[in-house]
Amino acid sequence: MEVHHHPHVEKKSLKEYFLEFIMIFLAVTLGFIAENIREEITDHSRAKIYAVAMVDDLKADTTELNFYYKYWEYASKNVDTLFQLLEVNDPDQVPSGKLYWYGLFGGAPEIFIPNDATFQQMKSAGALRLFNNDLMHKVAKYDQLNRTVKTYEQQDEGTYQEVRKVRSQIFYFQINKTANDIYQEGKFFPNRIRIDSFTKSNPPLLRNDRAIFNQYLELVRSRFMSSKVIFAKILLRQATTLIEDLKKEYRL
Repeated sequence: MEVHHHPHVEKKSLKEYFLEFIMIFLAVTLGFIAENIREEITDHSRAKIYAVAMVDDLKADTTELNFYYKYWEYASKNVDTLFQLLEVNDPDQVPSGKLYWYGLFGGAPEIFIPNDATFQQMKSAGALRLFNNDLMHKVAKYDQLNRTVKTYEQQDEGTYQEVRKVRSQIFYFQINKTANDIYQEGKFFPNRIRIDSFTKSNPPLLRNDRAIFNQYLELVRSRFMSSKVIFAKILLRQATTLIEDLKKEYRL
């Protein structure tokens, strides 16, 4: 009869099992850590690419906001002067050149369109999480301010159209164009000699009764130009701060 011999299996000690467990645990843990480090490096690289693009967008915004702020500040001051003139005088007591010049800015049309392509791309891709919480908060705040300004401008659109209609009932187009040409020539650095010469003149008006001017002033007042100046200043400060923070965070 053939006798089968079973191979001798050496039993492992508890210590050996424990060492094997430690080796497997370390391998899994190190793999997990390595994968996390790899993801962090990848996320940081992606975030830096977005940060560079967002800084470019914000720089473009600051350029436009500087103009937007100066424009509305200038328009607002001129409109305030028109209010002051007609608060104590009837229109026919004021040199019509002044009415043309200061009345011109009631129909100021400037709007601000943010350069938000990078923000919209990050938002749709869920990539805003790549920024730290502080940056995410500041980006969100900047976007909220932009949406607030856009809401103001949308609400102003109807009033703006009405202002232009009433203005066309008061001022002759060609003379109004002359006033606008003087402004366009120097914008925020006006030719004072030309402006003084124009405002001291008395070109004809289509109408100069107090009723039509009252209607015009009420519409202009409803445009809340001073609010646009305030929001432009806040937006400009927020954009500048965000640029500095992005540069600091990603060493741009």
